Amino acid sequence: MSDGRAEKLKRARGYPYAFPRECFTYRDGGVDTFDPKALKGRTPVLAFGSNQSPNRLRDKFGEIAGSVIPVERAELEEFDVVYSAHLTRYGAAPAMLQHAPGARVEVAITWLDDAQMTVMHDSEIGAANYFYAAMEDVALTTRSGAVHRTVFAYFGTRGHLPHDEGGAIALSAVRCENRRFKAMNTAGALETVRRRLQPESGSDDFIIKAVDDHAHRAALTDALAKTAEPFAYPVRPLD
Repeated sequence: MSDGRAEKLKRARGYPYAFPRECFTYRDGGVDTFDPKALKGRTPVLAFGSNQSPNRLRDKFGEIAGSVIPVERAELEEFDVVYSAHLTRYGAAPAMLQHAPGARVEVAITWLDDAQMTVMHDSEIGAANYFYAAMEDVALTTRSGAVHRTVFAYFGTRGHLPHDEGGAIALSAVRCENRRFKAMNTAGALETVRRRLQPESGSDDFIIKAVDDHAHRAALTDALAKTAEPFAYPVRPLD
C-alpha cells in the first residue's frame, strides 16, 4: 500500500483524533496549560468532534502565527455526540450533536477570538454540512463548575446516520453517561455506510474513492439523506 493511500485511510478512520481529557490551551501548534484568565473577549463555541483535537486545530490555525485558543472541558446534559449522515472531503463520517434525554456527554469549549471565528466559520459552514446557531435553555457545566444556559455551536444540516437497530450511532471516542444510542468508532461507522450504499466495494477502496472523487462523495451523502434523522432540538441560527 502506498504511503499516500495509507495516510488517507488513517485520516478517515482515525476521526475524531486524539484529544486531551483535561482543559488545555492550543498555542502555535502545541498544547499548553489552560489559563482561565485568557477567556475574556472570546466567544465560547462547542467542540464535540475533531475540533477538540490539537492536531485538527493545527490543520485549521497552524499557518496563523501566534494562534492561542483556550479549550475548556465541559459536560452537556440531554445530548449525545453522534455520526452525521455525510462524508467529509477526507473520507470520515463526522460528528454532530443530537438530543438525547437523560444523557450527559463530555464536550469541549473552544474560546475563539474574532479572527479565529472567521476561520472556524469557513471550515465548518463552507460545505453546507453545518450551520452556526445558539441553543438555549440547556445545561453546559465546565470543569470549574460554571454553568452556561446558552451555548454556541455548529449544528448538522444533514441529520444523523441511523443505526441498523434504530436511533443514532454515537461516537465511542466521546464519553457519555446514560447513553441511549449504540456506539462505534469511525471505522465501524464507515463500514455501516459502505455496507448500505456500496456493498460490492472493498472497505479501503470505498474510502479512497470517497476521498478522491468529489462527485461520488456528494452522491453518497445524497443517498444517506434518504434515511437521515434531523437534529431534534430548537436552536436560533446566527450569522
